[in-house]
Amino acid sequence: MEERKHSVTSGILQAFLKGNLSILLILISLAVGAAALLITPREEDPQIVVPLADVMVMMPGSSAAEVEQLVSSRLEKMLYQIDGVEYVYSMSRPGLSVVTVRFFVGEDREDSLIKIYNKIFQNIDQTTPGIAGWVVKPIEIDDVPIVNVTLHSREHGTHELYRIAEVVANKLQRIPDSAKISIHGGQKRVVHVYLDTERLAAYGLSSMEVAGALQMSNAQAPGGSFAQANREIAVETGPFLHDADEVRRLMVGVHQNRPVYLRDVAEVVDGSDELNTYTRFAAGPAAASVTDAGGLEPGESADAVTIAVAKKKGSNAVRVAQQVHGMLDDLRATLLPEGVATTVTRDYGHTADEKVNDLVMNLAMGLLTVVGLIALTMGWREGLIVGLAIPITYSITLLFNYLFGYTINRVTLFALILALGLLVDNPIVGVENISRFLSMKKFPRLQAVALAMEEVMPPILLATLSIIVSFIPMFFITGMMGPYMAPMALNVPLTMLSSLLVALAITPWVAGKLLKEKSADEAAYDVTATGTYRFYRRLMSPFVSSRARSSFLLLAVAALFAFSVFLAASGRVPLKMLPFDNKNELQVVVDMPEGSTLEATDAAVREIEAYLQTVPEVVHVVSTVGEGSPMDFNGLVRKYYLRQAPHLADVRVNLLPRQRRDMSSHAIALRIRDDIAAIGERTGALLRIVEVPPGPPVMATVVAEVYGRPDQPYAELIAAAESLRDRLALEDGVVEADTSAEAHQQKLFFRVDREKAGLNGISTEDIVGTLRLALAGMPAGVVHAPREQNELPIVLRLPREKRSDPERLKTLRVKGRMGHSVQLGELGAFEEDTVDRTIMHKNMEPVVFVTAEMAGRGPAYAVLSQQAELKKTPLPEGIRAVWTGEGEWKITVDVFRDLGIAFSAALLAIYVLLVYETGSYLLPIVIMLSIPLTLIGIMPGFWLLNGLMGKTVGGYPDPVFFTATAMIGMIALGGIVQRNAIILIDFIRSTSERGQPLKEAIIEAGAVRLRPIFLTAGTTLLGAWPITFDPIFSGLAWSIIFGLFISTAFTLVVVPVAYGLLYNKQTQPEG
Repeated sequence: MEERKHSVTSGILQAFLKGNLSILLILISLAVGAAALLITPREEDPQIVVPLADVMVMMPGSSAAEVEQLVSSRLEKMLYQIDGVEYVYSMSRPGLSVVTVRFFVGEDREDSLIKIYNKIFQNIDQTTPGIAGWVVKPIEIDDVPIVNVTLHSREHGTHELYRIAEVVANKLQRIPDSAKISIHGGQKRVVHVYLDTERLAAYGLSSMEVAGALQMSNAQAPGGSFAQANREIAVETGPFLHDADEVRRLMVGVHQNRPVYLRDVAEVVDGSDELNTYTRFAAGPAAASVTDAGGLEPGESADAVTIAVAKKKGSNAVRVAQQVHGMLDDLRATLLPEGVATTVTRDYGHTADEKVNDLVMNLAMGLLTVVGLIALTMGWREGLIVGLAIPITYSITLLFNYLFGYTINRVTLFALILALGLLVDNPIVGVENISRFLSMKKFPRLQAVALAMEEVMPPILLATLSIIVSFIPMFFITGMMGPYMAPMALNVPLTMLSSLLVALAITPWVAGKLLKEKSADEAAYDVTATGTYRFYRRLMSPFVSSRARSSFLLLAVAALFAFSVFLAASGRVPLKMLPFDNKNELQVVVDMPEGSTLEATDAAVREIEAYLQTVPEVVHVVSTVGEGSPMDFNGLVRKYYLRQAPHLADVRVNLLPRQRRDMSSHAIALRIRDDIAAIGERTGALLRIVEVPPGPPVMATVVAEVYGRPDQPYAELIAAAESLRDRLALEDGVVEADTSAEAHQQKLFFRVDREKAGLNGISTEDIVGTLRLALAGMPAGVVHAPREQNELPIVLRLPREKRSDPERLKTLRVKGRMGHSVQLGELGAFEEDTVDRTIMHKNMEPVVFVTAEMAGRGPAYAVLSQQAELKKTPLPEGIRAVWTGEGEWKITVDVFRDLGIAFSAALLAIYVLLVYETGSYLLPIVIMLSIPLTLIGIMPGFWLLNGLMGKTVGGYPDPVFFTATAMIGMIALGGIVQRNAIILIDFIRSTSERGQPLKEAIIEAGAVRLRPIFLTAGTTLLGAWPITFDPIFSGLAWSIIFGLFISTAFTLVVVPVAYGLLYNKQTQPEG
């Protein structure tokens, strides 16, 4: 026997074969894998850490332009200097600046906040006079509530529900891993002081005097202490006001030497705050079939208040959600009054657990089918050996996944399912070769096992490294898509390394124990006597014996490749970056024209509710009018938490569980889109149907940023943006086109006659204060009521009927310094005007955003079409539109740029590895031919899939898109066929080196590798099949399934043919 060189791998192999290390490794790995599966936190999607902070600066009375120049621009310049900042956005409104700082993905949250505070305090001396206050509000992914609990009742109003919600929220806060808990909707308890202007005038008092009296009379404080009779006695002065009766009895002035009490000049009401939101819970047609529907019959609705519960960073969403459910069960029995029901209207813990369990089941199904296939084709012993390798490999991977700080989420599990077809190839190759060596009956048992593994370990090692290199580029994806794909980039290489360890340390040991040798009377294994050899010889002989036929085959393959590229470039295979998910929720965002009343907005929302209550899949609807509903991650990025105005509303729609629906949530959104749009047209509202994205959220699917010259008036930017919006709305598939600019809103400006006011001893500040008190209300302290959990404010204001008419406001009296009062109408006049529009900046440049959604078409087509259109008919001079700043197109460009660069580097690394292994510069190119050939199966496959499964819903196409996940499938497939090509070429070279003619070496190597290659393809297909039912990663599965059919055949035919063309004049390959 020829002497063989003992490498490091053969040394490890011998150590495990001769001892009991393998059984220890099996037991330890299974134990730590089970522990990792139990203790690793679970969530639906990977956490994307994007430190965000809103810096809000109040500058009362200033115009939007003044706020922009004196506050926003200065603050933007300071904050943009901070290292790690990616974007600085600002909104300049009358009297308010909101500057949003967004750091790069992955920056440390605490460090980022410290940097913001340091930068602001270092420059506090540059504060503009007139600033009344500022606040920094950090926002991150963990601020997104994971559980929403809606309290609703047909017997109690939103004020009573809010009071109950305060108590429930305090109870829920006791859950150890709960974080911020907020209440949405309802009215707080307030002591209203409704002033009577006629009585005030009769008693010679002004509203500002009443406010001053209230504030000065509601005081209590320690006065100090004194010593007497050897004791220290504390002194305190007061008291505070403790209830509404004390407020009524408060003396606020003197008239004709008699005291004037507050009850004489005002009505004091201890009750709910004035209505500034409407919140309702409505049951849909599917409510009757769901246990947690809230006790309402389909079509009924009730007043509601929602409690939103967030979790602490790093905690397990599933466990927190279960604890919330447990506490709610207790509170229903002990706290909630009759007639108040609770319904969980969001439970991301349950959905995360459900997704993880579904995927674990898919994984188990894939495992069983893979083992079954191997058992049927190779024998039950071989199937058992490969089957044992799978859980051990996954156990090691899950342990390192936990140690690296990753959670168990859908991307982690999809990485494991994807790796199933890759990881089984190592043990299959090993077991198949061991079985072949044992069949030869040339060597003792242990030596045969060792020699069989030593023969295949170099190509297995090289093939495994090349797959790892194929997936490492995903680590270099920047932006929000990076952390989303990071579990894939980590777990696939980890699985492959674990598989390599198992193939080296465990598979040979188990094979040595389980595989049977052939009996003495059985003939020794001879590959040329097999049916596989005869089939492969008939297939390959025409090509390897004729250069013309070989060249023709390669030309045919090139033509097929060109056809596949044509299908993608021509749009016959529709392309889209992010696939649509199949969630159990939808959101309808309602934007009425600026200036609309709360009641008008509520009327539009009621129409939407009534329509949604006819949609069969709807379980319940939660409407919030006048403020934002509890945000999700999508709303965090889109800043929905700042939506607070009478003309704004949110409608959250909960659907039946996806297992009980025939249509996906995306298809339902398409089906109802036209009906919802019709309601918008009737009511004058812009209605957006928002689907929760499966990956990183964006401002909108299509976003154009409209910029101008530094001296360009903002009004011109708005006009250009509106023109672009109108163009975009005509594009096929574009819906809900809008701009970030508000509509004009009417304003009354009271212009003070300073001369008249001065002659009466009245300042402009007195007039401003009087009008603010009358209209907006003026806080005048708090009532210190016993057992009240939150502050009970006292608010002075005019009754609604007296403050809703400019003529009545003119009768308000303002008292001057000389003691006599003058009617407001004598000190100035109301003028009609419009409210300043918000001025937006991005990275210190004025910008107007044009946004739109897509229905039935990928955003890339709309963007490319608009870019071509703008070249023909450009925007006005000096104005430009940028399409790659926000939106899905930005993610598309960034991901393909990053993947393209990183994958090019990966291909170079693979080439270097192959050159090192083969010693040839041409041979690696032949092996790497298998990578682009995957496209030949994938693109025609998706084309056929669209023909079979593409449909029209609600008048909109619902095609099967080729998405980013399909591209990842293509990369994985490249790895599979590449490893097959590496091992096949290695066999050809080994056979050729033993003196076989090249033609015979090609046929013999192909015949030997045919079964393991088909087994790898079969196991990968079966492993990928369960993924086809998932809305996000189905593209990945279809890529693998379609690609494998073609690429497996090409690996067995095209790669050997190309090798033969290059080396047919040599007796053996170079190297």
